[in-house]
Amino acid sequence: MQTSPRRSVRRAAVALASVALTASTLTGCGVFGSPDLVIYNAQHEQLLDELVPKFEEETGLDVELRNGKDLEMANQIVEEGKDSPADVFLTENSPAMSIVDNAGLFSELPESATATIPDQYVPSDRRWTGFLARSTVVMYNDSLNEADMPASILDFAEPEWKGRVAFSPTGADFQAIVSAVLALEGEQATADWLAGLKANGVIVQNNLVVMQSVDSGEVDAGIAYSYYWYRDRAENGSDSDSSQLYFFGNQDPGAFVSVSGAGILASSEHQDAAEQFVTWLTGKEAQQAMGESYALEYPLNPDAALDPAVKPFDELDPPQVDVASLNGPQVTDLMTQAGLL
Repeated sequence: MQTSPRRSVRRAAVALASVALTASTLTGCGVFGSPDLVIYNAQHEQLLDELVPKFEEETGLDVELRNGKDLEMANQIVEEGKDSPADVFLTENSPAMSIVDNAGLFSELPESATATIPDQYVPSDRRWTGFLARSTVVMYNDSLNEADMPASILDFAEPEWKGRVAFSPTGADFQAIVSAVLALEGEQATADWLAGLKANGVIVQNNLVVMQSVDSGEVDAGIAYSYYWYRDRAENGSDSDSSQLYFFGNQDPGAFVSVSGAGILASSEHQDAAEQFVTWLTGKEAQQAMGESYALEYPLNPDAALDPAVKPFDELDPPQVDVASLNGPQVTDLMTQAGLL
């Protein structure tokens, strides 16, 4: 029996609709596989690769991660403006958040996304929020004692430390520390400190090399964040077994706590999904998952706990810094003038 042309057209339409529905069901998103949420991620890729599947499984939403570096992604978002495909922006350090916020590209976060985070880690305009933190430390070789450490991180610019202290100026981590010095000490003091580090410090490629240089005895000390050392100790200690950590405390700039930020782009066409993600990110479940991850960074939700081998967050005694005031562009200008970039 022959099939009528009308029935053939109807069958073809049903078949196409079935394919589209199957694609949508399999991906948890729209037709032809477009994601429900695009995240520009400058936090550690491995950490988000662990977290995002948990969120997808709970919500049925499909997330696309685009990974990069703090300042590069912030400047990319500013360049893209309202045409950015990003729904959410995540950073390692907060100065990159300020770049996007100052361009007026974030929407205000819902109360649900900030309620679990201490006020000092949420800008007053609530256009982004901190969700993880890392503490500035000095790694020092076992040939030294804690008593050999200076009173302030600013003292590392002095000639007595010439050739003895390593740091990595090209990384966003160190630039965030400089932004804290700038906020706390002012432009001239920061410029003087950077000039002293240029003259007396040992410049290395990244924070891993800082740790290796200290552990091998090539230098006596190094400026970095604590999680590098704790993570290496948790793995095998090959790059940290001949060194210790020194925490300045006393609200010194060297006790600065840098926060990773999360914000929602005002141009996002998926505001509900974006709000759902940031609220989940700052909630107890995700925060505890981060606390139990390889990262060994501090969850900012007080209900989440970190490995007890890590110095407790409430013992750090960091300086009070307005996270929204940390200035990435001015820092890079000062570091360029000092010959560090």
